[in-house]
Formats: sequence, C-alpha cells, structure tokens
Amino acid sequence: MSEDPRVLLERLRAEAEGRVRATAATLDELMHDREGSNDDDEHDPEGVTLSSEWSRLTGLAGAAAVELQQVDDALARLDAGTYGVCANCGKPIPAGRLEVRPFAEYCVACAEKLGR
Repeated sequence: MSEDPRVLLERLRAEAEGRVRATAATLDELMHDREGSNDDDEHDPEGVTLSSEWSRLTGLAGAAAVELQQVDDALARLDAGTYGVCANCGKPIPAGRLEVRPFAEYCVACAEKLGR
C-alpha cells in the first residue's frame, strides 16, 4: 500500500462524513421547500420533481452512510491489529485489493464466495 493505511482511512472517513453532512443538509432544505407547497410537482414540466430529487438524495445519503460505517469498521480493525487480515479465512488481504478497496474486510476469494 503506497499510503499509510490510517492516513488513507482518515481521509476517506472525512470525505464520507462530508457527503453525509452535505446530503443531510440538502434533504433538510428540500423538506423545507416541500412544507408549504401544495404543488403537484409530478406534473411540473420544469426540470426534476421534488419526489425524484428526494429519492436521489436519499440514495446518496444512504451510500455515504454505508461507506462511513465501512471506514469506521476498518479503522477499528486497524486499532485491533486485524486490518488487512481476511475476516473469513484469516489470510492476508492482498495489497492490491487494499489499494482499490482500503476498507476491505475479506480477501478476493472469500469476498467472491460470500458475495461481497
């Protein structure tokens, strides 16, 4: 791994946390916009409907929250001394996999077997 795992994971955590905050703020704004509106936005010919924007933002917020949890779990494994060790077979996770997926919990073979 070319970058120190802790530094990389902390950076990824900050980025994911930023996305969680940003999508939450945007969802709050959207909810505020919808409060006083009785408009039928589903038939508005101008741009994206509030419902579709809500759905898109909810998906982005969920993905950011999942990534944040994965990074937090990887940091916990790093603190426990088990980072880079497959949680299924106990063998080392190849450096190439950790380069691409720094929060990987399983080696490639186990990830394929477990469908992860």
